[in-house]
Amino acid sequence: MIPRSHLRSRDLLALGTVSFRSRRLRAGLSALGIAIGIAAIVGILAITRSSEANLLAEIDRLGTNLLTVVNGQSIQGVEAKLPSNATTMIRRVQGIEHVAPTAELGNANVYRTDKIPAFETAGLAVRVADTSLLTALDGHLLAGVYLNTATANYPATVLGYQAAKSLGITTTTPSTRVWLGGHWFTVVGILQPLPLAPEIDLSALVGPPIAEQLLGYDGHPSRIYIRADTNHVVQIADLLAPTANPEAPDEVAVSRPSDALAARVAVTGTSTTLFLGLGAVALLVGAIGIANLMVISVLERRGEIGLRRALGATRRHIATQFLTESVLLGAAGGALGILAGVGITVGLATVRGWSVAIPTIAIWGGLGAAVLIGGLAGLYPATRAARLEPTDALRTM
Repeated sequence: MIPRSHLRSRDLLALGTVSFRSRRLRAGLSALGIAIGIAAIVGILAITRSSEANLLAEIDRLGTNLLTVVNGQSIQGVEAKLPSNATTMIRRVQGIEHVAPTAELGNANVYRTDKIPAFETAGLAVRVADTSLLTALDGHLLAGVYLNTATANYPATVLGYQAAKSLGITTTTPSTRVWLGGHWFTVVGILQPLPLAPEIDLSALVGPPIAEQLLGYDGHPSRIYIRADTNHVVQIADLLAPTANPEAPDEVAVSRPSDALAARVAVTGTSTTLFLGLGAVALLVGAIGIANLMVISVLERRGEIGLRRALGATRRHIATQFLTESVLLGAAGGALGILAGVGITVGLATVRGWSVAIPTIAIWGGLGAAVLIGGLAGLYPATRAARLEPTDALRTM
């Protein structure tokens, strides 16, 4: 009785790596297609997760308890005014920690010199702000000092980060001045960036007394920043409009600046889906490359297949051999792609100062997808190889 043919695991591994050893360039290029697709997917998921983690950490650091009260529109569609006592009324709400009123002066602009045409505003604004603003926004100074009870009475200004950058001012000295609302103001301070208040970044801040004296400030705030008890933010937000303007609460807009940052997380997630689709296309191209390689390999090795069949190898052995080869190509491409994706993520995170966050599913899911795609790509060539009759295959030797 003829003994039944067996295919040992170590022999299968040796047979499955024939392409790696004999056709290295072709095998490498085929695996490269899978590597590019997996690298794209791993990199996209990891970079997105790192970016989101950094953004959420920034939100936690800045706080989600900052609220703003802004003058809205009247029934006639014109810009409404907040009452002059809105700040005093808001301070009475239980759970309010800090209140900082500001007012944008539409009739005043800020320039580096008095020689610049009036229409070239560079998007900068002049805002009235009191000494409580820095505390309410948890802001910090880049240079100089902030407004105090003394400087608020004199032509002194504190520039937001972007305003100082646009004006080309980096330091504060007694001779550093800007042309503001038709008057020279001394720059006493420069603020660090305020992610939750980008409008302040583009502003020159002046004190209420000097704004009334020189710039026509009428005492009505246009935007009020509020720090509320973190545990009661929603409830306090519901009370702000009727408190600020009891006669016309519909003319008051209340918002939470941190919601804009949180929305960026959702936008990032939407963009991720698009890029993942592009990664899937790259994987499809890699799968076609492996399938093409395996079909050619079957045609080139017909003699080998016929000889092995004549020596007792079964159809299952032949199919397993070529399927293993295809799976190994996919796995090699997947491993290379994971390393590339992780490397790209670490490099970008280092440059931008993010903490590296690589999802586990990106690693194991990427490797699993590569192995699965390699198997599917080799399924038809393996089946075709297994169907070859020994006599037909040996004729090609």
